[in-house]
Amino acid sequence: SGAGKSTLLRLINRLETPSGGQIVVDGEDVTALDANGLRRFRQQVGMIFQHFNLLASKTVADNVAMPLTLAGDMPRKQIDQRVAELLERVGLSDHAKKYPAQLSGGQKQRVGIARALATKPKILLCDEATSALDPQTTASVLQLLAEINRELKLTIVLITHEMDVIRRVCDQVAVMDAGVIVEHGRVADVFLHPQHPTTRRFVQEDEQVDENEQRDDFAHVQGRIVRLTFQGEATYAPLLGTVARETGVDYSILAGRIDRIKDTPYGQLTLAITGGDMDAAFARFTAADVHMEVLR
Repeated sequence: SGAGKSTLLRLINRLETPSGGQIVVDGEDVTALDANGLRRFRQQVGMIFQHFNLLASKTVADNVAMPLTLAGDMPRKQIDQRVAELLERVGLSDHAKKYPAQLSGGQKQRVGIARALATKPKILLCDEATSALDPQTTASVLQLLAEINRELKLTIVLITHEMDVIRRVCDQVAVMDAGVIVEHGRVADVFLHPQHPTTRRFVQEDEQVDENEQRDDFAHVQGRIVRLTFQGEATYAPLLGTVARETGVDYSILAGRIDRIKDTPYGQLTLAITGGDMDAAFARFTAADVHMEVLR
């Protein structure tokens, strides 16, 4: 909150005017566009909002049609056909004549998504699109966004403070703090190996890890304490047993979890290792492309 995420998003389609610098989208500096150029550019950029921003006096169909109606360059018959296609895609064909007040939060956001797709944009901006929704509805909306991303080859720029949202749908992530991007990269790299203190704090809060408490819990444990991170098929490989047999080390599992980042499984284990040839064991983990962090 207050990091500048929404401001950055609104700069992309020039809802906010930059005080300096350039905003380059697909090789074009949008800060240099005149009024007509900006209008054409905005037709290529859809946007959905946290609080839906639907017109209460308009039906679902009319809300979805609004961008096409305002553009004024499509016959009414084609607009109606496009609206019908979009409502079918978001699962609201039976709600075309309803009004926003008759819809649930998830249905309202689906109307917002359909409206944002009306002009066949190349980019979809999502400003906290799931923050006002319950977990089950959030999951269904995220699934819809992921399907749209794959089917339409649409770039989605998504603003959120919810780590699980990023984990489910994003390929790349940028972490902001006080108006500055402090870390960015592949979601798996940033989440599993955070470098900046802000990112580490987000990850620890999401995983409900208190490093001080964890340090106290491990104080009585003998041996070297390491955290191993597995990705992809390595998550399910019987590596620990193999390494223990080959190097003679013993290990105790202190903490662990398995989850997914988008379609990729990953696992993290915190181990206490004693006896045997520890250097050989560590080398074996590294050779298996397992990221290892020595905690003590």
